[in-house]
Amino acid sequence: MKRRDMVLAATVAAFWGFNFVVIDWGMAGVPPLLFVAIRFSVVALAAFFVPRPRTSWRTVVGVGLFMSLGQFGLLYTSMALGLQPGLAALVLQAQAVFTILIAAAVLRERPTIPQIAGVGLGIVGLTIVAAGRGGDAPALAVMLALAAAFSWGIGNVISRRAGAVSGPGRLGSLSLTVWSAIVVPVPALALSFAVEGSDAIVTGLAAFGWQSALSTLYTAVLCTIVGYSIWNGLLARNPSAAVVPWVLLAPVVAMASAAVLLGQIPAPAEIVGGLLLVGGVLVTGLRARRRAITPPAPLAEAVPVVPVPTGPAAPPVPRRG
Repeated sequence: MKRRDMVLAATVAAFWGFNFVVIDWGMAGVPPLLFVAIRFSVVALAAFFVPRPRTSWRTVVGVGLFMSLGQFGLLYTSMALGLQPGLAALVLQAQAVFTILIAAAVLRERPTIPQIAGVGLGIVGLTIVAAGRGGDAPALAVMLALAAAFSWGIGNVISRRAGAVSGPGRLGSLSLTVWSAIVVPVPALALSFAVEGSDAIVTGLAAFGWQSALSTLYTAVLCTIVGYSIWNGLLARNPSAAVVPWVLLAPVVAMASAAVLLGQIPAPAEIVGGLLLVGGVLVTGLRARRRAITPPAPLAEAVPVVPVPTGPAAPPVPRRG
C-alpha cells in the first residue's frame, strides 16, 4: 500500500472505532434493527445524487446484504443484548481473519509472509484483550458479533472482486457504497417487525430524539458514506490481506473513547493487547509501503542507443588531395 492509502486506512479505522460509542449512545430506547433501517435509509438518500456503479446488480445486492445489513443488523443486536462498545469493536475484528481466508479460497489471493505476521500479531493482541475483559459478556451477544464479522468478511471479498468495474476512483467507491445501501432498509424493517415487534417499533420511533438523530448522522455520513467509500476504494486498489489488518486499530480507538466518555477504563491486559494490535498493523503496512516505493531497476545503464538507418548505405566520400 502507498503512504496515502495507509493514512486513509488509519482514518477509516478511527471513524469506525469511535462509531461503537456513538451507536451505544444513540441506540438508547430504539430497537437495533429499526436503528439499522433508519441509518441506511439516510445513506440511501444519496443515491439521488450519485450515479449507479458500473457493476452488476448482483454485486450491489451482495455488498448491501453482507457488508451492511448482515454486519450491522447482527452487531447492533449484539450491543443491544449487552455487549460493551469496546468489546464489540474487538470481536468484530475477526473480520480480518475471515476476509483473508475467504479471499484465499474465492479470489486465490495468497497473503504474503509480512501480512500473515501482521495479522497473527494482531490476533495475539485480540486474544490478550479478550482474556483481560473477563467473562461478563453475554455468550449470545459475542456469537452475534462473530457472525457480524463473518458477514463483513464476505462483503469485503465481494467488494474486492468487483474491483475497478464499479467505476473510476472515489466516485466508483462512493457509488457502490450508496447504491448498496438501498438494499438494506426494507429487509431491516421487515426483520424489525418479525423479531422486535410492532409495539417495540412504535415505542422506538417515539424515543428517537436528537441524540439518536446525531448518532444516525455520524454513522450514516462519516462511517458509511465517507468511511465505506474509502474502504471499498482501498479494496479495489490493494489486495484484501493488505487492507483488512488496518481495521485492527478500531478496537484501540473504541476502548480509548469508551474510557474517556463512558468511564470504561481498560485493564492492563487491554492496553498490552492494544499495543500489539497497533504493532501488527505497522508490520503489515510498513512492509507494504517499502515494496510500493522501491524504484524499478533501470532498463540499461549504457549510453542512449542511436537509431541505425535501415536503407542502403551511402557511398563513401572520396578524400581530396
